[in-house]
Amino acid sequence: MTEWAFADVWEAVAEARGASPALVHGDHRTSWSEFSQRADAIAAFLIGSGVMHQDKVANYLFNGPEYLEALFAALKAGLVPVNTNYRYGSDELRYLWTNADAAAVVFDATFTEVVEQIRAELPTVRVWLCVTRGTHWCPTWAVPYEEVASRPVPAPTRAPWGRSPDDRLFVYTGGTTGLPKGVMWRQGTLGRSSASAHAPATLAEVGDALPGTPPVLLPACPLMHATGLFIAFGTLRQGGCVVTLTSPNLDVVELLDTIERERVASMAIVGDVFARPILSALDAEPGRWDLSSLRTIISSGVMWSAPVKQRLLKHQPSLLLFDSLGSSEAVGLGQSISSSQGVTGTADFRLGDHTRVVTDMGQDVVPGSGDVGRLARAGMIPDGYYKDEAKTAATFRTIDGIRYVLPGDLATVRSDGTVVLLGRGSQCINTGGEKVFPEEVEEVLKEHDAIADAAVVGVPHDTWGEAVCAMVEPRPGAIVREADAIAYVRTRLAHFKAPKRVLAVTSLGRAPNGKLDYQGLRAHAMEVLIGTRCAGDDDHGE
Repeated sequence: MTEWAFADVWEAVAEARGASPALVHGDHRTSWSEFSQRADAIAAFLIGSGVMHQDKVANYLFNGPEYLEALFAALKAGLVPVNTNYRYGSDELRYLWTNADAAAVVFDATFTEVVEQIRAELPTVRVWLCVTRGTHWCPTWAVPYEEVASRPVPAPTRAPWGRSPDDRLFVYTGGTTGLPKGVMWRQGTLGRSSASAHAPATLAEVGDALPGTPPVLLPACPLMHATGLFIAFGTLRQGGCVVTLTSPNLDVVELLDTIERERVASMAIVGDVFARPILSALDAEPGRWDLSSLRTIISSGVMWSAPVKQRLLKHQPSLLLFDSLGSSEAVGLGQSISSSQGVTGTADFRLGDHTRVVTDMGQDVVPGSGDVGRLARAGMIPDGYYKDEAKTAATFRTIDGIRYVLPGDLATVRSDGTVVLLGRGSQCINTGGEKVFPEEVEEVLKEHDAIADAAVVGVPHDTWGEAVCAMVEPRPGAIVREADAIAYVRTRLAHFKAPKRVLAVTSLGRAPNGKLDYQGLRAHAMEVLIGTRCAGDDDHGE
């Protein structure tokens, strides 16, 4: 397959699509021509500011047209786009931008106060571009984004060093433990995931290869995370339109209104964290929204349970539900497809091409054996972690002479070849010698009538080493009774997997990508349980 730099492809798409919409945000619409022109202006500004080839440009932004414009500009200028989690505090931001060697930061004016706390400690950052909306203003030490983006410049903008498919794009991921790590994706490698089955042989043929009807995508999840961003890449590669919501938090009414108004064809979410609120709105007001345009819902990163899929399909039977197993380091580990013709089980996946489940010795897990191994992906994988050789060596391994990435997901293989995802080994609970994977217990708890969300952690126990402890968010108006919740899990899973304690909390504090801070939750559980008996009883058998 021919490889190109992303900017070269998108410029060819812009030439072909012209006035066709590329970005929609509320009532603001940006055509493909405007998308490329505005990115040209920002790229020219960055080059004129003294950045050099493959310098890093961090996006510290909510979803919106500016996110993709600034990213396009960095790609045009031969620079490295860097995502930034907008939930981070000053210490995390300082670490991330220092670790990334950020030369420029594009930030929302909402974050001015936190940026001012650390700006003097970031000597590598030479350029600050500020996106303003509403009542927020650009500080004097930054340059107004809109002033730069609206400048007329010769197009297209190219730096003296040019562009290459070897140019990189960074995806910083916090994972489940430790400081953020920068996953280094080569553009030519990452571009393979968004290329169509009938990819053009030359850039001149890109326009001719575009579909007749441009796809319309709404990434409900943040573009600052790989799920939303990578799916958006595929839509842009096809000359489609990316629709973003104006609310920085999930507003289900705005989401459904937007799908209806913009005739959205596909939507990206993060598992049950997004699907459950959507389902609640549809259940509360069936028939309010015309969702006939919506053909596909795509999810990755967090469990998407079978019961929730079934209920969504009752509202829109023509939907195709695509559950992708992957991570920032490993795209396309596996997939699960559900429709009105059948719904796959929770956490059940078919392995993708070049994916295996291997033991610690590098041997394949035998289907039906019940053995647990780690998912391993070859082929289209990143170069490693930026400035972290030790973590790169631990995650990227050579097996049978082939380089694989093993992001840490544990799984077992059924006799029919389907894979059951068990979660990350770092969260596995060892209770009396038995292994309990939190996600398995969480999914059962979330099916309880009184429970909206759940997190499971291991807490110290004098007898069992660790005891299973659950923290749950009650549904509105519901009361979670500990004994009932424990008994419910016991009807579905082995008794040793049932929580010994169930603690009701107001919020589990999920991040915008749906992830849980298991370390923080474990610390909270231990604090609550101090002076109490962790186990409700000492029955650890069947």
